[in-house]
Amino acid sequence: MRLFKILSAAVLAAGAALAVSPAMAADITGAGATFPYPIYAKWAEEYKKATGTGLNYQSIGSGGGIKQIKAKTVDFGASDMPLKNEELEADGLMQFPAIMGGVVPVMNLEGVTPGQLKLTGEVLAAIYLGKITKWDAPEIAKLNPGVKLPSAEITVVHRADGSGTSFLFTDYLSKSSPDFKSQVGAGTAVKWPVGVGGKGNEGVAANVQRVKNAIGYVEYAYAKKNKMSHAQLKNRDGQFVQPDDETFKAAAAGADWSKTPGFGVVLTDQAGKNSWPITGASFILMHRSQADGAKGREVLKFFDWAYKNGGAVAADLDYVAMPAPVVKLVQDAWKAQLKDSAGKAVW
Repeated sequence: MRLFKILSAAVLAAGAALAVSPAMAADITGAGATFPYPIYAKWAEEYKKATGTGLNYQSIGSGGGIKQIKAKTVDFGASDMPLKNEELEADGLMQFPAIMGGVVPVMNLEGVTPGQLKLTGEVLAAIYLGKITKWDAPEIAKLNPGVKLPSAEITVVHRADGSGTSFLFTDYLSKSSPDFKSQVGAGTAVKWPVGVGGKGNEGVAANVQRVKNAIGYVEYAYAKKNKMSHAQLKNRDGQFVQPDDETFKAAAAGADWSKTPGFGVVLTDQAGKNSWPITGASFILMHRSQADGAKGREVLKFFDWAYKNGGAVAADLDYVAMPAPVVKLVQDAWKAQLKDSAGKAVW
């Protein structure tokens, strides 16, 4: 896709947040997931041009975003792990999906080109459990005849912060490996048996690039932007697939958003011969009772604009826009659930 034409180097600078200059003081504040940061940054840029309204989004990880929205220090939080309906109810929150994309394994292997290496969920889980420790291990070599694999120790890189990207990755590994499920499990923050941590998708990408023979996991836009080698993965139907917006769409095709409380659909390990197995949505969290109804309305106007106008940019960055029927469901939920302090609908 045309990622490099529209995404400047500044967008994905390590540890960066979507900063807005004093002359473009932000009217909307958000914080959370690093997974959707590239698309939120581009949407914010275009939205500012179209409306004059600014957005300050802090790319701090899903765990941080959940904490900040619960503390009411931002107008919206963002998480790649959907909160359960019980937690939403307890904290007076509503949740809706904004965008979909994919998490990819990335490596720093000399002579291995992007998409050349093949991995399965079982092998990936064994690497992250510390059971497969060398790149030329029989389990990896068997999947990759003809690929020159170094007889070198694998350096495992994982997230150091609370992360929705980690949730998607560990959820997939838990579905692929009973050992991983019992020993580590799925979550935004888990106790990793091996490896070194990086903060944000940015930090994981930087560590993998810096350390020879390393492996990590990042949202696909970070892999493409940084020209990193990614792996093919074997999906639930037994097919090896490459990550792109088409395989992410295939994974999302069977999702039943209408029957899932809080829109909390998890898209890992979906059926379909073209499905990318670590696909996920990124979610927005807002308080159902908006102390400042006008500010809440501005947040909804931003995402309404993004739903209507942001699809082409999303495709360019290899994200997947929410389908029109899902957008209708989301907007109906806005009308029903979000109220101002006087009890009047915000949308």
